[in-house]
Amino acid sequence: MGQILVLYFYPKDNTPGCTTEAMQFRDKYKDFVKAGAVVFGVSRDNMKSHDEFKTKLELPFELIADTEEKMCHMFGVVKNKIMYGKKVKGIERSTFLVGADGILKQEWRGLKVPGHVDEVLKAVKLLKKAA
Repeated sequence: MGQILVLYFYPKDNTPGCTTEAMQFRDKYKDFVKAGAVVFGVSRDNMKSHDEFKTKLELPFELIADTEEKMCHMFGVVKNKIMYGKKVKGIERSTFLVGADGILKQEWRGLKVPGHVDEVLKAVKLLKKAA
């Protein structure tokens, strides 16, 4: 059996919501590890951007640079959004919880940042208990 996987997709490094979300995952990271989970953040930013973001926020987990949107399309998180009156393609903030058996257990799409990380942690703990 592998580890529980928390894969969170976010729109962009160094933007307010994404920074808050990353810091909340950072602050609860030890709890995720204790519950048997690994955490990965995914966005379309490149590795240089990720490395700077990671260093600035002291993130203890890896960020995946999905510059070609392969993972984003696999998980169906690329959506048309309206920004400043223009249609743009962007990443819908989403989190996926994959069990140690490699099966998707839960997904949160189009989520709001406040309280989200606690909700994911709770789901991880329940999953571990059920294992």
